[in-house]
Amino acid sequence: MKHILGLLIALLSISNFAFAQSNNTEENKNPEVVQDVNGKEANKVRKPVAYPYVSDRDVKWSMTVWERIDLRQKKNLPYYYPIDTNSIDVYRRSLYDVLVKGIKSGKITDVYGDSYFLEKKSYEDISNITSRIDTLEAGIDELNNGAATVSSMYLSKQDVKTENITEFRIKGIYFFNKRVGEVQYRLLAIAPVGEELRNPEYVYDTPPDRFEMFWVKYSDAREVLHNARVFTGDREDTNVSFDDLLNARKFSSVIYKVDNVYNDRAIQDYIKSPKFQLLKGEEFKQKIRDYESDLWVD
Repeated sequence: MKHILGLLIALLSISNFAFAQSNNTEENKNPEVVQDVNGKEANKVRKPVAYPYVSDRDVKWSMTVWERIDLRQKKNLPYYYPIDTNSIDVYRRSLYDVLVKGIKSGKITDVYGDSYFLEKKSYEDISNITSRIDTLEAGIDELNNGAATVSSMYLSKQDVKTENITEFRIKGIYFFNKRVGEVQYRLLAIAPVGEELRNPEYVYDTPPDRFEMFWVKYSDAREVLHNARVFTGDREDTNVSFDDLLNARKFSSVIYKVDNVYNDRAIQDYIKSPKFQLLKGEEFKQKIRDYESDLWVD
């Protein structure tokens, strides 16, 4: 009886090993399997975890905030790099690059010109913002001499690249969920802020203007961001995505606007000193932190 039992266990182990090997073989054939920095199978294309449902009746208090994420700060560098995509792993891209490619491929469609989602933008609209074609003086001379069109050699094309992105702006909402008894955060939208493209033949004494290039509704971009790996410098974080970082609020930011009765005016509209603008933003952060704790004070 013991011999029969041992034989059954051995056969079961062999079959499990064969099944695992066949699964691994099929998985390796799947083009959606992504390789991490060590050449291992990091993950398949996956969908982000859905947010828990929150009823309007469960929201006792809320505050909508707009924040700046300065890409020059050390904590925010994972969102900025890599800027050179020719000499880096194909699966490592900057946040800006991931968003633009998601819009170009049609995987991200909820793109707008403002954070209130009033003016929808197409990829063609985005292309007009992220690129510029200038006619050089030699091309103008060519036209003046009777040419019907300008030769391509006399055209200068510029594209906004990751290195031109100075910050990201995000819109989110803090709310007290009385069902779970805590203040929660939900990211609503994200926008890259770039520098204006200028004619290379002209020299400007003033620094280039910065502007919000477009706003992406975050719920529409989550799947794309969830499948984009991020290098954070921690060897244990090789499977972290942009969606993971943003939802965990692993970035350094400054509040520059909150919803208010004055048409949601920004802090800089009524406080001119940069120092006091920062202090006002910290005051709003403290207000959010204090709200939940104040509920439990007798």
